[in-house]
Amino acid sequence: MEDYNDTPQARTKLNPFLSAWIHPKQTARYMIDEKSIGFAILIMSIGYIGSSLSGLIEPEFSDFSPWLMALLCVIFAPIAGIIGTCLSTLIFWLFGKIFKGTGTFSDLFKGLSLTAIPYIVLIPLYLIWLITSPETLMNTSSSETIPWLLLITGFVSFVLAIWSLVITVGVVAEAHQFEIWKAILTVIIPSITLFIIFFVFFIILMFGIIGFSMM
Repeated sequence: MEDYNDTPQARTKLNPFLSAWIHPKQTARYMIDEKSIGFAILIMSIGYIGSSLSGLIEPEFSDFSPWLMALLCVIFAPIAGIIGTCLSTLIFWLFGKIFKGTGTFSDLFKGLSLTAIPYIVLIPLYLIWLITSPETLMNTSSSETIPWLLLITGFVSFVLAIWSLVITVGVVAEAHQFEIWKAILTVIIPSITLFIIFFVFFIILMFGIIGFSMM
């Protein structure tokens, strides 16, 4: 990822929905300098629709109408986007200060909205699934499930998650104005720490439930 010092005139020609894929740092700077919080929320709202639709592949949703659940994803995507991005912004903003990052909360919030862009690709995939075989979307164990739909969406979701992580690192580096390796540590260390905390909490909770049930 390169460090860009474009003039405002050059940056105004960027389309974040396209440039974020190839030039995340340049696009992050454009978002920070040229775009509003409202535009960032718009990006999150669209991207989180795709992310939310991917969560429908769960058997516990099989009793509900697929189209109803898809509608709920569209309605609640902006809320999920704002909450999720605020939490990640807070973590990367605070942790970035350890490496003497200079980014503000607003800078990171606007920049991190770009991480939702890859998930927009999932929207047409799940629409195709809803149209061609809605009854199997939330019941992938069904014998009627179309294998190629499940394989394609699973593979694409994995690739997009990796690319979203790449964008995240670029955004953090640009917003905090420090090196890529510092951005990687700013993203990876708190993520691993939170995973360990939640994992330990889950183990303690499970042992507590087992112990309580044996009383």
